[in-house]
Amino acid sequence: MVINLSAQHSLLGEWVSELRNVEVQTDRMRFRRNLERIGEVAAFEISKQLVYEEKEIQTPLGISTCSILKEQPVLATILRAGLPLHQGLLNYFDKADNAFISAYRKHNKDGSFEISLDYVSCPELENRVVIISDPMLATGSSLVKTIQFLREEGHPAQIHVVAAIACTVGIEYVKRTEPHCKIWCGAIDDELTAKGYIVPGLGDAGDLAFGTKVQM
Repeated sequence: MVINLSAQHSLLGEWVSELRNVEVQTDRMRFRRNLERIGEVAAFEISKQLVYEEKEIQTPLGISTCSILKEQPVLATILRAGLPLHQGLLNYFDKADNAFISAYRKHNKDGSFEISLDYVSCPELENRVVIISDPMLATGSSLVKTIQFLREEGHPAQIHVVAAIACTVGIEYVKRTEPHCKIWCGAIDDELTAKGYIVPGLGDAGDLAFGTKVQM
């Protein structure tokens, strides 16, 4: 299941346009905040699909029966680019457990690359709802490898993926390998370069959010 959040013609489309715009995206704080906003919208939409229970709450004047989450989700993100998107999810699921994964492209001299996982920190995942954030779903390789690694730590009841921009190639790859995942994205692009970058995309989300890095 794939949900394109910008198809609803909301303010989210404007935030995506600013993420893409070369005249705006150089403002790092604004870039991070727009990713954070997309995470907040995704959190709200995902919250509609979670399980709730009724609880009696004591107010100053009486008892109110309220609907609350039956169990908090686990918010997982791929470092470092995923941090602003993760923060947006955390703003809404503020009691959630968190997981952090270091997954990146290790480039070879011939131009090819492989996905390297260097660090994973996560809570108990068995029968939990897991929400994974990564701003760019390009080939889908790092995301699938992350999901497979997390499955070794436990068997989530649900897996949601949140991306600012997704490519149809990556979406199809995730759907083939992890068909039970629900993908929530701010926009969907159709083109992927030979080096695995989304077109028109927005560039390198990690660099735009936090500064350029030395290629390893």
